This record gives sequence, C-alpha cells and structure tokens, in this order.
Amino acid sequence: MSLQPFKRYFSLFARYLKPQWGKVLLMSVLLLISIGLQLYNPKLLGDFINATLQQGLGQGLAWLALLYLLVSFLNQGVSVVSEYLCEKVAWTATNQLRADLLSHVLTLDQAFHKQHTQGELLERIDGDVNDLSNFFSKFVVHMFFHLLLLLGLLVVLTSIDSRLGVSMGGYCLLVVVALTWMRRPSVERWVVARQASAEFFGFLGESLAATEDIRANGGMNYVWRNFYNRFYRWYATTCHAGWSGASPWIISQALFALGRVLGLVLGAYLWSIGLASPGTVYLIFVYSSLLMQPLDQVQWQLQDLNKSESCIRRIEGLFATRQAIQDGPGTKPAAGAPSVTFEHIAFGYSLDEPVLKDMTFHLSAGHVLGIVGRTGGGKTTVTRLLFRMYDPQSGSIRLNDVPLTDMRLGELRQRISLITQDVQLFDATVRDNLTFFRRDITDERILSVLEEIGLLPWYASLSQGLETMLGASSAGLSAGEAQLLAFARVFLTDPDLVVLDEASSRLDPLTQKLMEQGMAKLFANRTGIVIAHRLETLQRVDDILVIENGEVLEMGSRADLVGNPDSHFARLLQHVDGAIYA
Repeated sequence: MSLQPFKRYFSLFARYLKPQWGKVLLMSVLLLISIGLQLYNPKLLGDFINATLQQGLGQGLAWLALLYLLVSFLNQGVSVVSEYLCEKVAWTATNQLRADLLSHVLTLDQAFHKQHTQGELLERIDGDVNDLSNFFSKFVVHMFFHLLLLLGLLVVLTSIDSRLGVSMGGYCLLVVVALTWMRRPSVERWVVARQASAEFFGFLGESLAATEDIRANGGMNYVWRNFYNRFYRWYATTCHAGWSGASPWIISQALFALGRVLGLVLGAYLWSIGLASPGTVYLIFVYSSLLMQPLDQVQWQLQDLNKSESCIRRIEGLFATRQAIQDGPGTKPAAGAPSVTFEHIAFGYSLDEPVLKDMTFHLSAGHVLGIVGRTGGGKTTVTRLLFRMYDPQSGSIRLNDVPLTDMRLGELRQRISLITQDVQLFDATVRDNLTFFRRDITDERILSVLEEIGLLPWYASLSQGLETMLGASSAGLSAGEAQLLAFARVFLTDPDLVVLDEASSRLDPLTQKLMEQGMAKLFANRTGIVIAHRLETLQRVDDILVIENGEVLEMGSRADLVGNPDSHFARLLQHVDGAIYA
C-alpha cells in the first residue's frame, strides 16, 4: 500500500480524534489491561490442572477457581467499558464529520445541487460516514492492541520453551506473508459499490418525493423497473467488492486451524519428553489458539481498510468540491433600499445554451419593478443571479453601484428576501417556521406581523399558539395561508430588497387581496421586484420590464407603458385582459 492512503488516515485521525484524546488514552489503557488479563487467565487454568493432578481437591484449588472467576469477570468488565468507549469515540467523530460535510454541502452553489439528488447526498453524508465508524473506533487502537497481544503470546510461549516461541513465531510470520500476498486490492470495487448505493438512494428519494405525480400519470412501471435495475447494480457491485476478500478469508481459516493443531502437537511433544506437565500442555494449546485471534482480527481490519479507504476517497472528493460562487472582499452598499443595475448580462446554465443575452436595465432605489415574459424567457434566472445562486458569464450586477461580486454572500442574502409560489415549511413549531429558528425575535413582534398581514384569525385557531407544530408537508395549511406565512418571514427579516417570484399564482381571489394589502406594506421604503404571469398582480409596481428570449424587449414606467397603445405591455393588457400571461 502506498503512503498516500496513510496520509488520508492520519489527516482524519488528527482532525476528529484529537479532541477526544482523553477517551482514546483511557481506551488504550483498558485494552492494555485486557491484554494482561487474557494472558494471565489461561495460566490460572494450567495451574489448576497441575494442582489437581498433584494434590487432589483442596483449599488451594478453591482459591485458584475463585481467582480465575474474578479475573474472568474483571476481563469482561474491562471489555465492556472499552467497547463502550470505542463506540463513544466513533459516534462522536462520525457525527462531527457528518456535521462538517453537511455544512460544506450547504455552502456549495446551486449548480452542484442540480447535479446531485438529495438521496445521493444523504447517502454520501450518512452512509459513507457510517461505514467509517469502525475505522475511527477500532482501526489504530485495535490494530495496536492485537499486535501487542500477538507479541505478548509469543513472549509467554517462549518463556515456556524457546522452541515454542520460535515455531509459533515462524508460523505467524508465514501466515502474515501468505495473507499479504493473497490480498487483492479491492478499494476501487468498494468505490464503485458506494457510488451505486448513492445512486440507488438518490433515485429512491426522488421517486418518493414525486409519489403523487407518478401515481397520477401512470409512472409506477417505470419506477419499479428502475428500482430493480438500480438495486441489482448496488447488490451486484457490493457482492463483487465483498467477495474480493473471500479467498484470503477461506485460506486464513485453514491456516488458523493448522496453527491450533501445531500448538497441540508441540505441547504433546514436550509432554512426551517430560518437559511439560498436563497443565502446561493445556496452556500451550490455549495460547496457540489465542494466537489465531489477533491474526484473524488483523486480517479483518486490513480487509475493512479497503472499504474505509473507498469511503474516505468519496468524502475527500466531496470536501474537495469547491463552490463556483466565491465571497467578495466585503464592500457594503449604502444602507436602505438599494438600486439594482444589470449591465450587459449574458448567462446560460450551460455555455452552449444562453438564457440571458446582453441584458441591461436599471431599477431605481425604492421603486418596484414588475417583470413579465413568456415561460422560459429568463425571468426566474434574473432572481437567481441577483441572489448569486449563479454568476453570469459576462456583465455586471450592482446594488447601489457596488458589484455583487464585491459583497459578502451572507451580507448580500441578508439584504434580499425571496418569496416563491412553493413555500418551504419545516417540521417545527410555528415560531421556528416564521423566524427560521432565530431566538432573538420576540413573540410580540411575531404577533404584530401576523396582525399586519391578516393572519391573526388563522393564529387564533392554533391549539398551542406559536408552539403549534407544523409539518414539512404543510398539512393543515392552505396554499394562501402558507404564502402569507412566507410574507410574515420577510417582514421579520426586514430586508432592503424583496423579490416575489410568481408568489400569487396559486392564490384564490380573497387571499390575493390580502396579499396585495400585504404587498403595499411590504414594499414601503424598500426596493421590490415582482415576477408575475397574472398581470393584475402588477397594479402596484412602478416600472415594467418585458423579457423575450432572454433579452429586454421593453422597459419603462407602468403608467407610461399603459398609456402608450403601441407598447408591448399595453398590447398584453388588451390581449389577455388581466388574465394569466403564459
């Protein structure tokens, strides 16, 4: 094995086990005590056998028996505590690793999340890390423990008779060489198996999320067919990786059995020439059998190392993924409602398919801009660029003449809020859903906002007030109520720029009136952008931007465009009469 894997292992150990050095040290001490007890316990039985043959039943035998039981119970106790510490260390390390991976993934840009399904990321964050629990808890400490136990057993056998030590030492060396020679590199196979697992769970998560659409449109056969195909690939690749270590294991079991026979033969030989008592023969056999235990465990640890290395590679690959969107130096636009400038913006989700083409417009501070255009024309893309979910291929976007690339991402997204037609609710209380889990917002402030947007009647119906649990599926909430909750969130965050992306498309007329009242308050002393298909939603905007095929077709004040019968917006109003523009 090259030095590169060991660098990976050392890096992970240094990062996640160093904070637990006290537990690791205690675990090591307990394992050393366990080695001593395992070496001492068989000697008591050997002494018991010899005493029985020489003296018969007596008080000495009773003391030996009690001492044997005491050492056995003590060994079990030490084993339980050390095993608990192993699991504690493993779970603490892997949980921290999961948290670090999740934090890293959440910082990655939208392009990364479009390329990887939620199920795949879940399997990489949890599944791969879970397979490393043995690596963190047992690999180094237990490898050291088993190698030390092996050395201790050889020393004890040598103390009985030097020929035993030489014979069994040579046998152990032969076994190690044979197992090392037979060991086939299976890391790549485990990498393929882990990727197949991630793809399977990614498909499964995607299918479960779309259950309603799949059932309604007759897609069950497709789901089942792909389920079996992906599951079979996962199963086949995992079996292929697992069987890569089967031959060494089968041969190792035969070698271990041979080792026990060798110990028994050597013990019988020493007894036949008068150099060993029956108790010593028993002791030789027990120690020879115990000798197989560390050899077996070392083999399994090395086999598990292949699987661990495949997980480490995938985890390193995830950590190595860097977001394309980088933080700026931290220039801050002037406080208050900002102006927004798009200057010669060109952007496409892929380089060969442009979505926006040389787009230029300016939105004055404190004004509200309505954006209309056909589906796929680039309206939502404008908001994504404004939030720096993506960066344009060329051109500049500025808030108060400060380029977005000069701002900190956190600062930028604190000053802008987005409301879409799909409101994400969490499996948490009403308070947490409204405040995004912030604790510095008072109940009085929350209730004031609910009253301001007309949600007090809904709040009065809640059994536990702000502590009422809301489900992530929005059960018990109408689309309009969920939309108004999204409005409440914006009021509580108090941004300088508010973007509404089709926020009214699912609302009934009564709820839309409530939302329009909320919009008047929402846009007071703020800059706003409203993307809408329903043109009546744009009655309160100051300016209109018409987008066609990623280009600015028309822009001007709403009053001027409505009053100009030759304007594209005026023709839209006449054509659809305020209906949905698609």
